[in-house]
Amino acid sequence: MTKAKKPGTAEAWEKGELGENASSAKVASAETTQAINDALGLQMISIRLPKSVIEDFKVIAQIEGIGYQPLMRIALTRFAECEAKRVMREYAAQLEADKKSAAAKATAKDRPEHPDHEKRAA
Repeated sequence: MTKAKKPGTAEAWEKGELGENASSAKVASAETTQAINDALGLQMISIRLPKSVIEDFKVIAQIEGIGYQPLMRIALTRFAECEAKRVMREYAAQLEADKKSAAAKATAKDRPEHPDHEKRAA
């Protein structure tokens, strides 16, 4: 007996008719995998992590109802976004401080000196 193919609609995915049973899953071709990665802007990497960190992610992911690798991707993305914002804020603050310092030096240079200043220096 042949199983009826379920339509690949968003509704079927949302209802759990698709994607929840490993028996109906199949490995995507290399071309399909590459197309998906390209469309999502993903790149495979290899990284060594402490086993305890991986176990922590697995526990958290199970509680959240997602895979641990997508959870790690989310965590790394959040960290990178926050750090990029922090670095840019610091950079902008440094540029502003440099600008104010340069303006203060220019103002001091253009300011006429007090007439008694030369007498005191001598």
